Amino acid sequence: MKSSALQLSHDLVDYAIAERCKLARDDFSIFRRTINPKIKWGWFHQSVCDELQAFHSDFLAGKRPKLVIQAPPQHGKSMAIIDFIAWLAGKSPDKKTIYASFSERLGIRANLRMQRILDGEQYNLIFPDTKLNASNVVTVSGQYLRNREILEYVGHEGYFRNTTVEGSITGESLDLGVIDDPVKSRAEANSQRKRDGVWDWFCDDFSTRFSDDGALLCILTRWHIDDPIGRLIASDSSVRVVSFPAIAITDEKNRRQGEPLFPELKSLDFLIAQKEKMANHSWESLYQQSPTVQGGELIRGEWFGSYRLDAIQPIDIILFADTAQKTGERNDYSVVQAWGKHEGRIYLLDQIRGKWESPELLRRARDFWGKWSERGAKKIMIEDKSSGTGLIQQLKTHYRIPVFGIQRAVDKLTRVQDALPHIECGNVMLPSDAPWVSDFIAECEAFTADNSHAHDDQIDPLCDAIKTLLQSNSAAEKWARMI
Repeated sequence: MKSSALQLSHDLVDYAIAERCKLARDDFSIFRRTINPKIKWGWFHQSVCDELQAFHSDFLAGKRPKLVIQAPPQHGKSMAIIDFIAWLAGKSPDKKTIYASFSERLGIRANLRMQRILDGEQYNLIFPDTKLNASNVVTVSGQYLRNREILEYVGHEGYFRNTTVEGSITGESLDLGVIDDPVKSRAEANSQRKRDGVWDWFCDDFSTRFSDDGALLCILTRWHIDDPIGRLIASDSSVRVVSFPAIAITDEKNRRQGEPLFPELKSLDFLIAQKEKMANHSWESLYQQSPTVQGGELIRGEWFGSYRLDAIQPIDIILFADTAQKTGERNDYSVVQAWGKHEGRIYLLDQIRGKWESPELLRRARDFWGKWSERGAKKIMIEDKSSGTGLIQQLKTHYRIPVFGIQRAVDKLTRVQDALPHIECGNVMLPSDAPWVSDFIAECEAFTADNSHAHDDQIDPLCDAIKTLLQSNSAAEKWARMI
């Protein structure tokens, strides 16, 4: 009797395992929890699984789906993607996957996780026909490769290939293209040159590798409105975008406004602490997946400090100018600002602003320089472009004024985002008794990432002043050597 009972118990266990494996073959969320028995699970993970399950169905149906999942850092999104690729390998081992991330280290880590999953006992029970070569094979002819860059599925045409964003994939094909966090850092995100390079790679290299029924899957943390995924979303209406802010902005299906995304992993207290020590635009992009502040505003008037003109004695006074290309009613103004530094803060001391033709612009800039050179200004810096180039030449040649051209290598939105932390922490001061301050603040608050604002001529010299006076610790010594 005992022997029969024990056998029955074993049979029941075997039956339960077999049924679980059967369910895991068809249901990605069950598969994830089966191969990761200790995983912390919540509605967020279930939602991601549901999206990937639907994506897989569209993929097999030949619908060429394109899915973007946006989620905050350290919420397990990369782990979910590798699990999905492993599940796909089990269900369709002839499919070819190329996985790209911003660094070789992340690619290798994904590769090693794939190896651990496919070598695991649970996986082999669920998908017994999908295997890797038993030993590491780097280049041996006739054998299935298994190394840090490619995993070929034994007996099938499919493989997993990891590379870096902007890495070489010439000569290879893919059925599933995966991009996992294409941007490395704030510096890269704010570099238009870098963004252009990644976009060119995506269009010219990555997207040309797709098979006729190929699918695209992107999972990432947003950095910039013009990051590669931002460009993809803007250029392709067929892309499905699923966004998970760290803290709910409004009431949602699974949580109420103000509640965290996955409290078991990142509590509300943790997220609030992160928010308090980050620049607002960084928080909005990285944690809320909104590269622009909700409502469209990037600069808030209350972030500027206030002072009286007779209350400080600034040093390192420099003039910054931005000139308009045309003087029509709808064109920007020309503006010249005087900025000074005092005890780690910068102060907007004075400005002139108007729509002036070339002779009048020259006279105004010369007179403004005369006024502030008597008060200690050492130089004037002007954007070396359009009418500014002519102004630089005239001031330098005819009036011997120490003028320097500014070469702007990045777009205005990026310059504003670079300047924001200095504004937010109260290091940019405006005169409380100047009549033009309200217009200055109104223009700053109206600035939008999509360039829908009317004018932004005062913002350019503001950003130039912050970059020159606050972003270089040795700025004063450098200027002294140049003058």
